[in-house]
Amino acid sequence: MGAVKNKKVIARIVGGIGNQLFVYAAARRLALLNDAELVLDTVSGFKYDSKYQRHFQLRHFCLDFREATYRERLEPFSVPRRYFKRLQSRVWGFKNTFITDPKNIFDPSILSFKFSGELFLEGYWQDERYFKDAESVIRKELKFIPPTDELNLSVAESIRSKLSIAIHVRFFFDPDSGENINMNYYNSAIRSMEKKFKNAHYFLFSDKPDEAKRKINLPNHRFTLIGHNFGDENSYADLWLMSLCDHFIIANSTYSWWGAWLSESNVKYVIAPSLETLGSEDAFGNFNRIVLNDWDRV
Repeated sequence: MGAVKNKKVIARIVGGIGNQLFVYAAARRLALLNDAELVLDTVSGFKYDSKYQRHFQLRHFCLDFREATYRERLEPFSVPRRYFKRLQSRVWGFKNTFITDPKNIFDPSILSFKFSGELFLEGYWQDERYFKDAESVIRKELKFIPPTDELNLSVAESIRSKLSIAIHVRFFFDPDSGENINMNYYNSAIRSMEKKFKNAHYFLFSDKPDEAKRKINLPNHRFTLIGHNFGDENSYADLWLMSLCDHFIIANSTYSWWGAWLSESNVKYVIAPSLETLGSEDAFGNFNRIVLNDWDRV
């Protein structure tokens, strides 16, 4: 058993599985930098999530962490206590105790941040630069513990047996509202893929699979619709299947960002939405900033 560490990074896990992975990766890298224990608050970020009803999903990976205690979750009265700590950090600069993600900008100061005692980490930390220099460790720990049911294993075998391209369609709004990414993006991306991989088979992933199938311009024999992993608690299974693909057409979503990033394909070609596709104001949460430089854009 290793020596007890006298420093802790206590990270609050929030959001869907894509956001959870960003929080973990940033917190793990910060713990490594400071030789600190990594503690995850796996409760408070989901306890009050009545709108999306997300679940803690990181138990499906081979991670190295301890779950936060009641005190480390800032209970009781965690909501006002977190608000007060955020206020302290923002107004009085108490950065040795509480760090909040600056949102939509990259803060390089975190890369060399040293602390003593306990550090509370809050936010989404959606940027590979927060953990890029610890990539080898992060990739080792973010190995899936895959599902064991027959259907998922059968789909996995099908993906592995083909030249496979994952398409992820994310509907943030009603599919016919016109407020999601224009489907011209996907069809342009498919044309780009077809120029490179003429005999590929597409695997279509979506939070609304039937709507995605209706809008994608591909003949039925060229793609497989993945629609059997229902509910947020099973989203890890779709992410695992996605990561098995060779190439990727991703959505403006941290979910498919991680599907592409976690892929072990040595030849993967990734297409992501361009800033023009996202819109000049990038109304989808500044997704353009986190698209990697070696990924193509349409």
